[in-house]
Amino acid sequence: MTQIAFIGLGNMGGPMAANLVKAGFAVRGFDLAESSKKAAAEAGIAVASSINDAVQGAETVITMLPAGQHVLDVWNEIVPLLDKGALIIDCSTIDVGSAGQAHELAATAGLRSVDAPVSGGTNGAKNATLTFMAGGDPKAFAAAKPILEKMGGKIIHCGEAGAGQAAKICNNMILGISMIGVSEAFTLGEKLGLSHQALFDVASTSSGQCWSLTSYCPVPGPVPASPANNDYKPGFATALMLKDLRLSQEAARAAGASTPLGAHAQALYQAFSDAGHGMVDFSGIIAHLRDQSKG
Repeated sequence: MTQIAFIGLGNMGGPMAANLVKAGFAVRGFDLAESSKKAAAEAGIAVASSINDAVQGAETVITMLPAGQHVLDVWNEIVPLLDKGALIIDCSTIDVGSAGQAHELAATAGLRSVDAPVSGGTNGAKNATLTFMAGGDPKAFAAAKPILEKMGGKIIHCGEAGAGQAAKICNNMILGISMIGVSEAFTLGEKLGLSHQALFDVASTSSGQCWSLTSYCPVPGPVPASPANNDYKPGFATALMLKDLRLSQEAARAAGASTPLGAHAQALYQAFSDAGHGMVDFSGIIAHLRDQSKG
């Protein structure tokens, strides 16, 4: 039985690790938060007393952490403890530069590594329907894929080291921009006397169709599963969308790419977060746009 260590058992990592247990893997996990450790234990995950304890004897280590520096700190700690040839998979969403440094750490120690950030939110984590965007050596990806398949519905190899992170931030820049566009359209439609359902029925079957509209509609009614029907409880929190938009703009500056809509989306989500809505679902940005409207 493959021994997997899972570092980071929060809202995403906990359910992901639980799905590996359901798939028959032996999973030993660690998290700093007592609430996360308790939930993990209830899900059948063997909770370790420390990171070192978690990775002892592990053939594969998965990390799911908040930011690049956290990933590098943990990888610096665990790389010397793993046997040559072990596999490390980072499922965090971090900057491309930190992802590259993590791959270099692993390679120097003779370890295989994959950056594999996810899309699909907490529901995807619970239901094992996540999309994984993977970067790394093809042989490392081939080793990681059977494990990722137990946590997700679509596994895509995007290229060499760091390519998974690049795909993730590009995708989420599209998402942030498109949600603002959909929200602006509904705000305008309200002013013009259109019902939410009428606008949805037209736009969802014509040129305005997009995921932000048809799967995650920012107004109650047309899409029953969207957070708009649950008082905008995330889902995907505004703070996380803002994090990804910041990463996209950092990458754009480093690469010399012009992303004016991405920059404006970041500014709008920053204002929404600053107003105290960081833990509201990102589709709640429609409330900010309504507040900016006259009359």
